Amino acid sequence: MDPFTLSSPDIPSGGTVPPQFEFDGFGCAGRNESPALQWRGAPLEAQSFAVTVYDPDAPTGSGWWHWFVVDLPAGTQALAPNAGARGGAGLPAGARQIRNDYGVPAWGGVCPPPGDKPHRYIFTVHALSVPRLDIPDDATAALAGFMVNAHTLAKASFTATYGRP
Repeated sequence: MDPFTLSSPDIPSGGTVPPQFEFDGFGCAGRNESPALQWRGAPLEAQSFAVTVYDPDAPTGSGWWHWFVVDLPAGTQALAPNAGARGGAGLPAGARQIRNDYGVPAWGGVCPPPGDKPHRYIFTVHALSVPRLDIPDDATAALAGFMVNAHTLAKASFTATYGRP
């Protein structure tokens, strides 16, 4: 069986996040678009997927959730560019975006404080043992993370960095 892998044609693993994925606000001036993602080698018993993007270097004491998508159908193997737009129109039917740390259920672009060392952005896809997570639409990322981790069969990740002068 092939290993479970996650990649992006837009962001190289171990590379730098391109500026179009930067947030548009808080002093950042990107396009706030989510990158295309694709995964392969998921366990056959996966009933759904969740995708997260997390910055462990944010100066919050708890990191920063940039994107949290749950209830991606079992047959999903990719997300299109800007699938994280508000409203979820670019997501597969049934998928839900959980509120990110900007406070909205959508992609929230990278936006580290100016002068900080480049932050790490961890992109992860989780293969889940359930078809749908039993969480409310307005769940926090912490609650969603708890439920995702409770039902993860396997996960695949890559990390990229971004900094501002």
